[in-house]
Amino acid sequence: MAGYRSVVVLTGAGISAESGLRTFRASDGLWEDHRIEDVATPEGFARNPALVQDFYNQRRRQLASVEPNAAHRALADFERRFDGQFLLVTQNVDDLHERAGSENLLHMHGELRQARCVVTGEIAPQKGDILPESRCRCCGVAGNLRPHIVWFNEMPLYMDTIYDALADCDLFVAIGTSGNVYPAAGFVLEAKQNGAKTILLNLDEVDNASLFDQQIIGPASLKVSEFFGHL
Repeated sequence: MAGYRSVVVLTGAGISAESGLRTFRASDGLWEDHRIEDVATPEGFARNPALVQDFYNQRRRQLASVEPNAAHRALADFERRFDGQFLLVTQNVDDLHERAGSENLLHMHGELRQARCVVTGEIAPQKGDILPESRCRCCGVAGNLRPHIVWFNEMPLYMDTIYDALADCDLFVAIGTSGNVYPAAGFVLEAKQNGAKTILLNLDEVDNASLFDQQIIGPASLKVSEFFGHL
């Protein structure tokens, strides 16, 4: 495996776009009819929880109509056969990596198929809609559930674990990311300063492309399979 002992992979919306999930920044993005402030901030949820719940209910329902693609499967296959340390960090809130078979996986921006109690912070699986009458298991109060999604002005999840892995890895690969959403856009610098080789696999040129040692342009379903198939 080219002598690598520890690999960290970051995935963004581009890897799921080929499965039919629209991306945040695409011209046809699912956010275009909603202001970010209305559906992706704690303040928006406080103002109009019904709007926010409906927005994420729709996203959650959409998961039933999509499947992992070749890029998701290639990462899961690599994890199974790699005999070193492997961590997959995703900015995506879908469950396509899990369904492809990835196991050592962290969702730094939360998960659509989980809900969180706004009082206790307890997290639980959430396959269906969150409705006004939905009660959380910990406190039993209707209206206390919110999507387990990291909104703007909230801290991404698992940051200590991610930075520890970046400090120890000797290969960092970013796939399908925009390169302008922090802190994820800065992961390449964390890995480089600790001596890791850095690779970008993306459909188009991105804002932080010059920070990587190597850039591979093309569809994730093709380029991820090729790269990890030969690693």
